[in-house]
Amino acid sequence: MDSAKDLKTPLLNPSDQETSTNEECSISIDTQLDSDENPYGFIGSNGFEVPGSSTVDPFRNHTPEIEGVYEWIKVLICVPIAIIRLVLFGLCLSIGYIATKFALHGWKDKQNPMPKWRCRVMWITRLCTRGILFAFGYHWIKRKGKPAPRETAPILVSNHVSYIDPIFFFYELFPTIVASESHDSMPFVGTIIRAMQVIYVNRFSHQSRKHAVNEIKRKASSDRFPRLLLFPEGTTTNGRLLISFQLGAFIPSYPIQPVVVRYPHVHFDQSWGHISLGRLMFRMFTQFHNFMEVEYLPVVTPSENHKENAVRFAKKTSTAMARALNVVQTSHTFVDYMILSKAADSGQENPSLFVVEMAKIQELYHLSSSDALDFLDIFLSMNPDSSGNVNLQGFSKVLRLKPCGLSVKIFEFIDVSRNGKLTFKEFLVGSTHVLTQPLFGRACEVAFTESDTDQDHYISEQELAASLIPVMGSLSSDEVHEVFILFDGDGDGRISKGDFVTCLKRNPLLIALFSSHFVHKDLNTNAAVGYLEEMV
Repeated sequence: MDSAKDLKTPLLNPSDQETSTNEECSISIDTQLDSDENPYGFIGSNGFEVPGSSTVDPFRNHTPEIEGVYEWIKVLICVPIAIIRLVLFGLCLSIGYIATKFALHGWKDKQNPMPKWRCRVMWITRLCTRGILFAFGYHWIKRKGKPAPRETAPILVSNHVSYIDPIFFFYELFPTIVASESHDSMPFVGTIIRAMQVIYVNRFSHQSRKHAVNEIKRKASSDRFPRLLLFPEGTTTNGRLLISFQLGAFIPSYPIQPVVVRYPHVHFDQSWGHISLGRLMFRMFTQFHNFMEVEYLPVVTPSENHKENAVRFAKKTSTAMARALNVVQTSHTFVDYMILSKAADSGQENPSLFVVEMAKIQELYHLSSSDALDFLDIFLSMNPDSSGNVNLQGFSKVLRLKPCGLSVKIFEFIDVSRNGKLTFKEFLVGSTHVLTQPLFGRACEVAFTESDTDQDHYISEQELAASLIPVMGSLSSDEVHEVFILFDGDGDGRISKGDFVTCLKRNPLLIALFSSHFVHKDLNTNAAVGYLEEMV
């Protein structure tokens, strides 16, 4: 929803609850232990499939380095020009900042539209913004079509390729935008976007996203506010395709005008993919001219009954934009960019190998962004090789699994490709599959109760050992202690129920360690459904 580089959805979908049969929710360990390959049969798992992946990387900048004699000569020639451009950039930014501070001074009623005299002052900043575009080498910008009247389409949506996009739209339309809360603290920029009456959103907060949608509805419904601009991809791409849209712009069901932005180039890719901002700015300053094209498309309206599903409305809009750009739309989301960035920050040689096309996985399992990133942290701690794969040794070490038959079964269960190595996508989907089994929550409760043999509401190290030995064989005191430390989240020397459940939700594959407690026990339907209701 914002222009930067989610409702936190419940891990369990109510529709799963409706479609689960009694047979699925009342499974005895007696029948499941007959399967030597599935260590999760006792919670109802029958295995899983990993969605296929495309080979494209929507976040890749294709010219991250200066290559070729022509480019080097051009950069050397443009260095003196770049110094002048940098001075112009700094001057325009300073004047625009001062004008914006003056326009905002003493204005306290920010729930209502900015008064007209303050908007007139903001024209100074808008003209300075055009100067900034000129400094970056955008001497002229090709436009096709025109913005629809505000009363016809109160909301615009655009693909997002570069940090230049919002600068252009600020100059062209001075719209209200939806942006990440982190933007408010950015020097200079934070002050300027506040003058746009920005709608801030924390994508990891359900309440924040709900508030943002309500604000979009409120401001779109009144002609007194500027039109709204959203980048539904939620992050920047290289412009060679569209990624999945977030739904914030489409939930209010107001007519939307799509806009597409292109950056034609031969030698220098201007997209803000996986490339540092400083390097990108330097390359822009050292070009003779940077090309930019903006096309305003026909307005897209929701169905006449005003009840069109937001997903279908978003699909209709994205199809129109993809057709205009002559590209396809993939199942990548802004979470994939966050995954790629985290993998790169951890020193992975090819971080694009960790991209999973999150829209497919969220559709299947309703996995939240924060949970996906937590699973990535665990996977990265397993020391992936240069191909982004993890072997049995690294997998077992991080999950504190002693080399034994059970650890091999767990590994092979999520090794869908059967090549003896795990990709992040296999680990993510396998872990989420186990976590979202209808009987998982009930299994956690039973496992804790059965392990707490003295019924003091805590599991001691000795009690944990007694639970592990039936499935893992003989264990040394060090091996037991390693598992104990993993479960003892608060480090107080004992495992509370909260510690126990939290650890299993973070590492759902470990529920197999307690399968011995379910011999001759049924995880009954009512308990499982109760857990589902509690989660959703």
